[in-house]
Amino acid sequence: MKIVTDPAEAVNTGTLPPRSVVYMAGNAGTPQRLIDQIVDDDTIRHIAIYVVLPLGDAAVRLYSESVCKRVTHRVIFNSYATREAVNQGWAKYHPMHLSEIPRYIREGNGIDVALLSVAGPDAGGNYSLGTTVEGVRAAIRSARAKGGKVIAERNQQMPFVLGTTVPESEIDILLETDYALPTSPVRPPDSTARRIGDMIAGMFISDGGSGSPGSTLQYGIGEVPEAVTDAILARGYRNLGIHTELFAGAMRRLAEAGAVTNFWRKNMSFSTSAIFLAEDQAGYRWFDFNSSIQSRGCDYTNSVYTIAEQPRMVAINSAIGVDLSGNVWADSLDARKIYSGVGGQADFIRGAQYSDGGLAIIALRSRTRDGRPKIVDRCPAGITTTAIPADQVVIVTEHGVFDPRRLSQGEKAVGIAHLAHPDDRDELLRIVHDDPAFHNVDLTLYKGVPGFTPYERAGERG
Repeated sequence: MKIVTDPAEAVNTGTLPPRSVVYMAGNAGTPQRLIDQIVDDDTIRHIAIYVVLPLGDAAVRLYSESVCKRVTHRVIFNSYATREAVNQGWAKYHPMHLSEIPRYIREGNGIDVALLSVAGPDAGGNYSLGTTVEGVRAAIRSARAKGGKVIAERNQQMPFVLGTTVPESEIDILLETDYALPTSPVRPPDSTARRIGDMIAGMFISDGGSGSPGSTLQYGIGEVPEAVTDAILARGYRNLGIHTELFAGAMRRLAEAGAVTNFWRKNMSFSTSAIFLAEDQAGYRWFDFNSSIQSRGCDYTNSVYTIAEQPRMVAINSAIGVDLSGNVWADSLDARKIYSGVGGQADFIRGAQYSDGGLAIIALRSRTRDGRPKIVDRCPAGITTTAIPADQVVIVTEHGVFDPRRLSQGEKAVGIAHLAHPDDRDELLRIVHDDPAFHNVDLTLYKGVPGFTPYERAGERG
């Protein structure tokens, strides 16, 4: 392994020659100094870079129009840095389940160069992949097998996250760096998010008791995850588990409060995740050599089989929209305007349904902040759906909970319509009434709405 302090010694036309296929770590593990060098050295041309959610100021520069003219960017999940490039056609978007990224890396001609961030070494000479594993370990193996290069930044501020490490012998060039990691601040939950969080925690999350397993949790970052966490802590739950693709500040709060023991998880006393994000640098320091968490590749964390093994798996994800048939979309605003990516939502939706006592939840506001409905008649034409009507996904808005299991297409449409904003609900119910495809379902309320629990009753049950 060659240790350098000048980025130009690590990244140049010798290490990144034309036609190189590169896999780059994303999220908080985005290698900022290596990226800066790619941007600044305009002799680096005709390479292709795959990435999942790159963060940081250097990433913004990397996906500028000028750099996109000499680098082919292949984006698996959008961030603020890549969104314009993808939607302007400067970069290419690859819709892909997170679980399949390592397999995709191994297929075809593989990876020539892996760019990543590390921490360490430990006493055994091993380097942690830090906050970002996802497909990085697979990319390292692919590059090594092909005789390519593994180029890493050793950032003095990168936490040594236990679980997935790389021996020194597998790193070709190590660039010494020291900078603060990109953070993901979270807005405090408003009243709408709190209503959603209260219903989810009250109706679907449990710490077991009397010798039965507590829930194993998966959720990400945002107001609803914060609200779910607040509701869990208010109820004093214990003996929860965490198996997730993204471990962020909300889950850290659960762990610090003693709510997470992973007691019922098979052969594990720690939480597992493929990606770790924090709201501030103190959050990253909490990850450092913390034995209550461990990192794994996304072909493990997001494997349907692994998810299904978790006791009472409760997977909570968000969406951009839901239609009356039960189609859910989360990556796009329309068929060709990509906001984020497919990610791991479908992985956890499918896996949670096979978990003993598990279920998948889609939690969303009934309207956007500027007043556009998120519960609609039909999904946009050509949209990528992360859940289809056959997926038995519980849907929650601030107006209530809808459980579609055991219900017909028409009955589902009625329940989903009741999740909508009151000003949108009557029109959706009229559509259901007038369309024979919904089989003349009973729209009257004297029998109740099958599968639907309004917020007022959901609170009582919680």
